[in-house]
Amino acid sequence: MSPSLWKPETKEVKLLRELSRRYESLLGMRQQEVNRLEVSSLDVLPDVKEHITYMDKAIAATKKRMHNHIDDHPDMKQKKELLESIPGIGEATINVVLSEFADLSRFNSAKHLASFIGLAPRHCLSGTSVRGRTTMSKIGNAQVRKSFFMPALVAMKYNPIFIAMRKRMLKAGKPKMLIVGAVMRKLIHIIYGVLKSNQPFDANFAVKNA
Repeated sequence: MSPSLWKPETKEVKLLRELSRRYESLLGMRQQEVNRLEVSSLDVLPDVKEHITYMDKAIAATKKRMHNHIDDHPDMKQKKELLESIPGIGEATINVVLSEFADLSRFNSAKHLASFIGLAPRHCLSGTSVRGRTTMSKIGNAQVRKSFFMPALVAMKYNPIFIAMRKRMLKAGKPKMLIVGAVMRKLIHIIYGVLKSNQPFDANFAVKNA
């Protein structure tokens, strides 16, 4: 075996990851304050609203900073444009990809990348039957894995490949959450292919290799 040499991450990738995680944290904190609107007394309500306004400004500023940061680095910008060609992949997910695993030299295959995120299928066997059910391994980067849940739901509505995939799996009697996991995994494979080939998403090619 000849593993690839370890390369330290660049400063721009580290900064984008920090900004992306900060952005997600801000969104979570804002939602907590929105939830408090329903239970806060009239005395506390103005303070909650003021904090939400502050959070909105912080979220907008962080989002703009990420956008400018990517545009200032040609390699990131090029990868962003490639990822934008994939239906179901939005700006938030692109930021996660660019900051967490856009350097594909760390992974020798799409399957390897899926395992890193924790989306590799795991076959469960019961004590009485060899016909177990397949689940996600959930061993991997949970934060990155979570960021692909909503894109998978969007892809099943707007991406013809995943619309057909969902119908096919439902017809086969697969549980809904297992289908979502399979779509998340397929998205990772498509992202890997687009970045590895340095070519925009091609629906016709993806269908042939589904």
